[in-house]
Amino acid sequence: MQYFELKCTAYLKQEIHFFDTFEVISKYISYAMCQDATLGALHNEYKPYNNYCFGGFFPREKEGFYKQGATYSFELRSIDEKMIDTLESLLRKNINNPLMLIVQTQKRVQKQRFLTEIYSATPTIITSGKDQNGKPYFWTTYKDGDILKLQEQLHNNLVKKYEYFYKQTLASNQNFIQLLELKNEKPQMIKLTNKNGDTYQLFGNKFRIVPNEDETSQKLAFLSLGVGLGEKSSFGAGFCVGKVSNDL
Repeated sequence: MQYFELKCTAYLKQEIHFFDTFEVISKYISYAMCQDATLGALHNEYKPYNNYCFGGFFPREKEGFYKQGATYSFELRSIDEKMIDTLESLLRKNINNPLMLIVQTQKRVQKQRFLTEIYSATPTIITSGKDQNGKPYFWTTYKDGDILKLQEQLHNNLVKKYEYFYKQTLASNQNFIQLLELKNEKPQMIKLTNKNGDTYQLFGNKFRIVPNEDETSQKLAFLSLGVGLGEKSSFGAGFCVGKVSNDL
């Protein structure tokens, strides 16, 4: 297994608040995809899982505003090398975006490694159930709080992604998570705007996960780095970083 990463350097044309960054990056990527016939068809096609994920701007601005005229980096990952190669070319074109411009990309190939820990750098989102009106709600300690249920959903989501992307049945005798630690006191938000201009929020959490050591668990842990953990990865949710045994 392996995933492919683009480190993108973005020049900001306007000041952007932290809560708006996920939508700004997501729309930039979506627009770039639509400039290619194959990726455009993939973007518009209904599919249960997206094969890419991305993280937020770095370095993080402590005051919450990313500055006009400054440059920041973010990572875009996929398990599809052809998609990454096409996007590398598309993203560097002079896209007429009023908020930012990607001025540099750098590709990296990451082969599977033995992971000792996983950290969610952006909110991880899992649909937990439906309210009395039939509207889905996301897992939070306030709405649900069942950690074992959360672990099962995170595991099942990755199993389904693996089988969908690799067209292979994955033998899974145990949950890939050995230890799950919640890293935030309050739910973390991703703000989005729909086609009508109405804003809405996706709520998630940040986790520290210690995966089990067996082969299947390690495959699922590594897959989470390439396509995201949980749901809504195309909006910036579930972007993870991993720690290997020789990390300091």
